[in-house]
Amino acid sequence: MPAASEPRPLPSGNLATGSPPPAIGPFDADTARQHQRAWAEYLGVELEVTNSIGIKLAFIPSGEFQMGSPDSDPDASDLEKPQHTVRITKPFYLGVIEVTQEQYERVMETNPSNFKGAQLPVERVSWEDAVEFCRKLSGLPAERSAGRMYRLPTEAEWEYACRAGSKTKWSFGDSESSLGDYAWWSGNSARQTHPVGQKKPNAWGLYDMQGNVREWCSDWLVLAYYRSSPTDDPQGPATGSFRVHRGGSWGDGAGYCRSAYRSGLAPSNRRGSLGFRLALSSVD
Repeated sequence: MPAASEPRPLPSGNLATGSPPPAIGPFDADTARQHQRAWAEYLGVELEVTNSIGIKLAFIPSGEFQMGSPDSDPDASDLEKPQHTVRITKPFYLGVIEVTQEQYERVMETNPSNFKGAQLPVERVSWEDAVEFCRKLSGLPAERSAGRMYRLPTEAEWEYACRAGSKTKWSFGDSESSLGDYAWWSGNSARQTHPVGQKKPNAWGLYDMQGNVREWCSDWLVLAYYRSSPTDDPQGPATGSFRVHRGGSWGDGAGYCRSAYRSGLAPSNRRGSLGFRLALSSVD
């Protein structure tokens, strides 16, 4: 299990001398695994951690990607433009699956979900609920002892993790016909959520990044910030009215499940199509 000071953040300007090469797509699952192993070995951390309530998180290495959609994409909204370069200089961990109802209830002692089931993703959670879950989980004795501080991913981290080396509309390519292999969406969900981790993972080994439930991110949704976003590790604007959510859901068409699709809601909003997954920060 990584110590409290790991994974170590890298400098924001240039990657540390002697570090492995950043993960820059396009690449396949085998190459993704090579990047993960090289960076984990360099930093002296595990490829996957499992915390005290059974949540597994995968190590996501440093890299670079094109965030958003090109102007030529007819499915893209103005919220996804312009497409721009983003560098993730600080490796992080991200939940292999969306937070389940069983996991949520263990921490929060309540289950607000519309569709009930221990292994279904928790939904009808607000952004505020998700942040409180992160705070309470981080405060559990075993998590404090291990130095783990949980949070929601930034939307840059989320899209980088979702794309997993791809430059296409979805992590698996540009053909909607393959979406059902990777996601629960309006074309196959029977209008409900499904147990997490049943579909194919992306190249980083993450499940349900596209479909099942949309996922809260930490950022405020402000278009002016997005259009002038920092290249290195954008954290989102300081203020706003709506928080970003990503990923598409069981009730969404294929276009809403694209890697670049982004939208937002008030942080107090709760919907049966909206949940979250955990990110794990380093602690200096």
